[in-house]
Amino acid sequence: MKIFRFSLLLLVSHALLHAETWTGTVVDVMCKGKDLAGHTRQCAVSCAKGGYGLVLSDGKFVKFNESGNAKTLQILKTATKDKDLKAKVSGTMEGDVIKVQALELQ
Repeated sequence: MKIFRFSLLLLVSHALLHAETWTGTVVDVMCKGKDLAGHTRQCAVSCAKGGYGLVLSDGKFVKFNESGNAKTLQILKTATKDKDLKAKVSGTMEGDVIKVQALELQ
């Protein structure tokens, strides 16, 4: 059991050390090509089934992993901001998907 705990600690430490941070606009997959500044929180919540991602400053859209989608939905449901959903996202890039560790609306 001690070896398992130690291995788990190493994995978590490794993930935290290699985390990256991105800023951009959170949007649901269905609306990624639409007007981001006018895209509403309500639309993002109702389109949650398709998942979420981040539109970076260069216009590139990067999808979130499943747990990132769940975190994003939870945050959007309680957010007070309605439009222009700028966010700071921390995690690791796996292929063309961000494995989200933390998301903060700005």
